[in-house]
Amino acid sequence: MAPTPPPDPAASAPSRRRRKEARPQELMAAALELFVERGFAATRLDDVAARAGVSKGTLYLYFDSKEALFEAVIREGMVPALKEAAVRVASYQGSAAALLEELLMAWWALIGAGPLGGIPKLMISEARNFPAVAEYYYANVIVPGRQLLALTLERGMAAGEFRPVNVETAIDVVIAPLLMLAIWRYSMGPCCPSDTNYDTERYLRTHLDLSLDGLRARSAGGA
Repeated sequence: MAPTPPPDPAASAPSRRRRKEARPQELMAAALELFVERGFAATRLDDVAARAGVSKGTLYLYFDSKEALFEAVIREGMVPALKEAAVRVASYQGSAAALLEELLMAWWALIGAGPLGGIPKLMISEARNFPAVAEYYYANVIVPGRQLLALTLERGMAAGEFRPVNVETAIDVVIAPLLMLAIWRYSMGPCCPSDTNYDTERYLRTHLDLSLDGLRARSAGGA
């Protein structure tokens, strides 16, 4: 039997290159899982490296601190969705009510319903202890998200579709139930009997119905 020829290093190079290019994403995915499971303070870089299947030294080739890793998770996971939403808002031709519904449902589908949905709970519980992390999240997620909602509400009021409201307060009221639902999923939800958990679709539809009804402009007679 002829001996098996040694592997061709040139043939395996593309595979190694693909693996190297994928490592930042693998590290961010592992970090997100651990941040959500354990919190920011309790997550160690050693644990992230182990979860991603690499050495701690390899992790440091891409991220020099836990804060940098968290920022990358937000930058790659949440910021692109907000940028896409900004493009959508700028070009939208439909009603403000339909746009608001689209924004809220897209937020839930892309962020709230997935692993990133654990980030709001993490920020609420640990922001005060990690101000630099909180500032990054505020500047790159909260501020642009609120700006999109403000543009939508202002558009509706300018068109006479929505009644006059305090925009900043209305944003708080509109977004709070979605944050509550996301926080519940990563706090009380797993600890409660299944029949006490939310029917997500019904919850979201009810919230939208109540919000849009409250925003809708009334006729002169109040009907």
